[in-house]
Amino acid sequence: MIEKLTPEQEALIPVYRDKWRAIALSTERIDREKAANVVKAAYVAIGFEEPEIVFCDSPYAACNWMLKRLSPQFIDSYLNNEPNSLESLFSPHIFKELSSKLYQQLGKQVRKQFLNCFYGMADSLLNYEIHKGLIEKFCTQVNEQIEDQSWLIEVQLNNSFRLENHGNWMDGNDFCISVLNIIHPQQEWKRFKSLIQECGWVFAYDDICIVCDRPLHLRFDNENRLHAEGEPAIEFIDGYSLYSYHGVTLPEKYGKIHPQQWQAEWLLSEENAELRRVLIQGIGYARICEELQAIELDNWQEYTLLKINNNLDIEPIYLLKMTCPSTGFIHALRVPPNMNSAREAIRWVNWEIDPEEFGVQT
Repeated sequence: MIEKLTPEQEALIPVYRDKWRAIALSTERIDREKAANVVKAAYVAIGFEEPEIVFCDSPYAACNWMLKRLSPQFIDSYLNNEPNSLESLFSPHIFKELSSKLYQQLGKQVRKQFLNCFYGMADSLLNYEIHKGLIEKFCTQVNEQIEDQSWLIEVQLNNSFRLENHGNWMDGNDFCISVLNIIHPQQEWKRFKSLIQECGWVFAYDDICIVCDRPLHLRFDNENRLHAEGEPAIEFIDGYSLYSYHGVTLPEKYGKIHPQQWQAEWLLSEENAELRRVLIQGIGYARICEELQAIELDNWQEYTLLKINNNLDIEPIYLLKMTCPSTGFIHALRVPPNMNSAREAIRWVNWEIDPEEFGVQT
């Protein structure tokens, strides 16, 4: 049992972390022949016949393909909770085989160090954003052939084989196998590694498998958060795109426009608090006050009550500006026009709890 890593071994940890992050975030086109071969090998490894393989340019295209072609029998099988995806059949088998072999050979201290070191964020974020974006897109449209079945997409996504899902443990396992020479099931490891390296997302069923291509573009800020200004943060070759601003998912109506062209009046109709914060951050408080002709009526600690003199609504517009003491982020929330002080506006926002009572209430 390995109880401690050598300095040379520790120095290789970031190497393997970066290696698998690069694989998870690759924008290189998949080699369809190689992808087909590794998928067929995976099916055979778990006792299935080689499937028919369909290639799609994005997960969105794959979901559309499924909605148009899934049979009533397939839908019935999901209603009865019958598992028939590669994720539910193949992944647990590999996890069990690999994990049991790997971790029983690592001492407690090394296992703790292992968990602390091998944990990626960008790949997990990518997986989350694509999953969330697909759900939102399909929930706002009705498929012509399978009406009111968009809920099926969420089921399919939850059972899909997503390489970003496995990036957080592939780097650690590769390190254990390649650097620590841990005894492991070689064929299982080879097949699983090939799936991650050669495919994008995979939707796999008993006799058919849909393999998606990788994104065409991925864009991040300097903190490795999905981010782009006036263009998609995630973009596939068929045009399916997702927008993000410093890690916050944006609707297309904001994302496709550069923040310099964002309009301050959007704040007045945007109901989502996180999106309001992003709009404020992108537009800038000074421009907001100028464009909305805002004047300060009252201040209390980090709160400011503002009145908009611009005739944008049928009644006067009052905003409560709040500056987060820990992050410096500025938030703005519309409050009723009968507010006479910042403190009164705070009470209204917090269901009539006076700000002096926050600590007591908590």
